[in-house]
Amino acid sequence: MAAKTTLNAKNLEALGAQRLSELLIEISTGSAAHKRRLRMELAGNHGSAEVSREVRKRLASIARARTFIDWRKVKALKADLETQRKTIVDVVAPDDPKEAFELIWQFLAIADSIFERSDDGSGSLIESFYQACDDAGVIAKSAHVNTAVLASKVFAALQDNGYGQYDRLIAAMVPALGQQGLEQLKALFVQWSKEPQEKPAEHDRQVLGWGSNGPIYADEVYGNHRALTVRIALQEIADAQGDVDAYIAQQPADTRTVPRIAADIANRLLATGSAAQALATLDAADMAGREAPSEWQQARIDALEALGRKEEAQAFRWLCFEKALDDHHLREFIRRLPDFDDIEAEDKAFAYVHAFPDVHDGVDFFLRWPALSEAAKLIMRRRADLDGNLYELMTPAAEALAAKHPLAATIVLRSMIDFTLDMARSSRYKHAARHLAECASLAPYIEDFDSVGSHEAYVADLKRRHGKKHGFWSLVP
Repeated sequence: MAAKTTLNAKNLEALGAQRLSELLIEISTGSAAHKRRLRMELAGNHGSAEVSREVRKRLASIARARTFIDWRKVKALKADLETQRKTIVDVVAPDDPKEAFELIWQFLAIADSIFERSDDGSGSLIESFYQACDDAGVIAKSAHVNTAVLASKVFAALQDNGYGQYDRLIAAMVPALGQQGLEQLKALFVQWSKEPQEKPAEHDRQVLGWGSNGPIYADEVYGNHRALTVRIALQEIADAQGDVDAYIAQQPADTRTVPRIAADIANRLLATGSAAQALATLDAADMAGREAPSEWQQARIDALEALGRKEEAQAFRWLCFEKALDDHHLREFIRRLPDFDDIEAEDKAFAYVHAFPDVHDGVDFFLRWPALSEAAKLIMRRRADLDGNLYELMTPAAEALAAKHPLAATIVLRSMIDFTLDMARSSRYKHAARHLAECASLAPYIEDFDSVGSHEAYVADLKRRHGKKHGFWSLVP
């Protein structure tokens, strides 16, 4: 049973309305955010119209502000934005969806004024606008906004999407636009693409580098901003309409051979049952001088499976595993094998990993599989090849191996200690001292140090080689 002083709704009710009111006034004094929240609650007692006025006023105030928003102020602004957005969605929209639609559009419109004066490395602010795009789509459908009007608003918004706040807008608006609205939106973008535009002034053009004939401009390499905006919008519309050919048509011919883009196209073709065309698209990708990305690999496997070429799919899975020790492809390969064949395949795979040129890739694979005993064997056999600088791998490896393979864990820890001291990385001395203490704690559980040398012998050798590194030894217990 909760104590009477526990902070919960029931205990607070016992204070009575008057005392609670006094406390709220006291707590909100000096806090603009708390005061805005209380005013919003008071407005709610007078209906959604009063709430709408409060939200509209607050959004206008945020848009007018000119104070720079550094990282310390981002959290407060995020909370304020979320209060306004949720009020629109939860309070105004159920009572007056048309008003809610105007408010959510006003909310989206303040993005530029915020991002041009903010420093949000976390990306938390943009997430509020992405969510507002989704909200706008739901509200627009509920409000039965005219499709031509909605298409025009979406088109105008995407023309000026400098901070990417409208990136999810088309996808969010698909249910509200319907096929008619999507066609209207498509027509607006096509018309815009045909309108003449002035060449940007020389001082406004971004220079990527210099060639024999002078500067190389970004707009000449990648196309201008309008062309890119139109292409992305028409691709999203094509996706919404399930028109794969229209999507492909918007992809420049010279980029269709880029592996990731080829995979993107192939996945859409697979979804429409065009597996042969998907495979042809993938096989036409330019792999010269580059590793096949995982998206391309998976799309090719899916295409082979869809065509009934299962043995080829299996062979390709194994090839993908061999190239990068990809555990996902190996799991899928083994899962499709008959009973008992899977054990033989796993043994073969493990042998391949043990012989893989980069020992670190092998250790990482065994940790992910997981096969800790195999990781321990690999570390013992190839300990001379370990790079103690790879602490992002070595640290979790030592932690994973410590319980059942303390000698292998000790070898990994020593590799990090040796690197730190050999390279005189003083910033890592505290970590090296901690690793040495961990070695000491593991030593009693090691029955046979083999040729590795006991902990005492290792410490003695460290003192012989690095006895003058007082910064390190002062940290050792």
